[in-house]
Amino acid sequence: MPFLTEPVLAPGALSRTAQPALPTGDGLLLRPWRPQDAPAVHVAFQDPAMRQWHARAADSVDEVGGWIEEWRQAWAREETAQWAVVDGDSDLLLGRVALREIHLNDGQAELAYWTTAGARGQGVAARATAALSRWALDDVGFHRLELMHAVRNEASCRVATKTGFALEGTKRSAVLHPDGWHDMHLHARVRGD
Repeated sequence: MPFLTEPVLAPGALSRTAQPALPTGDGLLLRPWRPQDAPAVHVAFQDPAMRQWHARAADSVDEVGGWIEEWRQAWAREETAQWAVVDGDSDLLLGRVALREIHLNDGQAELAYWTTAGARGQGVAARATAALSRWALDDVGFHRLELMHAVRNEASCRVATKTGFALEGTKRSAVLHPDGWHDMHLHARVRGD
């Protein structure tokens, strides 16, 4: 049975080129992950705040090296696209920003981020989210980006609001964290917002 609409983005919309580095214009750079980033990611995941808001733990640098290889390969499959957020001058790892749950036919993806403990309170997540959103919506042509965070994670809510992701509602008991089920805020931006 044929579809009545055309795909928003054709297969290859991402993978036909190498994953780009995206400058934020204010000192940060979103760049593809490198194997040598594994020790810094491992350290980031030892932070109690990371353990509070993420379902994944990093037990070793080797394990994180496997994650980074997965992140690098996922670009070609157009399932997820992950960037290291680094200081543009020193290349110091400050966080991560990603498009997850990519659905090219619908032109939709979920945006996610985290920052290292030392980078919090400096606008890193908001600046990286704004840059990735501009690229995804304006340059690539995604139609809709969603962003979810635990209702109790007020810092993530501020990032979403600051970067133009409108609060659309609450998904009750939607994500299991180590301390139990969490209600999640659903925010979104659509092309043209």
